[in-house]
Amino acid sequence: MIYITMLIFVKEGKEETFLEFESHAIPLMQKYSGQIIYRIRPSRDSFISAEEELPYEIHFISFESDSHLTNFMNDDSRLKFIHLKNESIKSTILIKGEKM
Repeated sequence: MIYITMLIFVKEGKEETFLEFESHAIPLMQKYSGQIIYRIRPSRDSFISAEEELPYEIHFISFESDSHLTNFMNDDSRLKFIHLKNESIKSTILIKGEKM
C-alpha cells in the first residue's frame, strides 16, 4: 500500500473548473484500488503558521501499489479531462510514503 499527500494550489477564479475535474477523477480511483482517505479544504484559521501560500485542498490518498497509481494516472477516461486540471491547478506538492 502506498500513501500520497497532496497540497493543491488552485488558480484564483478556477475553483469550479478544479471541482469539475475532481468529479471525474475521484470516482475513477476505485477502479485502480485507490481511495481518498481525507479530502480537506482548510480555512486560514486552520493553520498555526505558514511561510508560503496556503493550499486550496489537501488530499490524503492510498493506492494498493505504484502500478495501480500509474495506471490511474494514465487512464484514458481521466486523460479526457486533464485539460480541466491543467486550466485550474497552479501547482501541487506531492509527498509519497508508506504507513508505519
